Amino acid sequence: MKGTQTKPVGLRERKRLETLQRIAKTSFRLFSTKGYEETTLDDISAAAGISRRTFFHYFKSKDEILLAWQSGVVASIRAAILEEPAEQPPISALCNALMRLATRHSSDTSIALARLLKSSDQLRSANQAKYLLMEQAAFESLCRLWPERNQQERLRMVAIIGLAAFRSAVDGWTDEGGKQPFPKYLEDTFVNLRFAL
Repeated sequence: MKGTQTKPVGLRERKRLETLQRIAKTSFRLFSTKGYEETTLDDISAAAGISRRTFFHYFKSKDEILLAWQSGVVASIRAAILEEPAEQPPISALCNALMRLATRHSSDTSIALARLLKSSDQLRSANQAKYLLMEQAAFESLCRLWPERNQQERLRMVAIIGLAAFRSAVDGWTDEGGKQPFPKYLEDTFVNLRFAL
């Protein structure tokens, strides 16, 4: 039986991805230095070396650029939880999954992005919506591991509490400028959570 082969990426697709990444990186740099509200689409287009019209082939708005930086986080949470064994308490499965993800996503860019998302009401609202999606993904994944119907209310609470702890760790990490690696903040938060429970 032949193995599955992936098609090589063509020149056109490679250039499209490079342009998309250039726009996203340029935008993020401008947001970080100039401020989100103060950065215009013309600023982004000029700095990325594209026309304003080209910008709209890749993104509908500035908000969508920030969403691109965060894309995949919901799917990552879902996949990480589903990798956990069901022979442990649900809160442990969620904490272990989030700890694994935390070791993959700790960088200066993440701190800058988290700070940026706190910089305006509009961005705080978008960030809140992201956390709600993360909670829902965690709940659905926990329900797949523990499908008994009478468990659902408890699993919803686990998802809400676990993601609140995650958010608290992110806030502490960004407020302190990443003095310690993010997984350490998350670990300490989960220890406090388990103690409180």
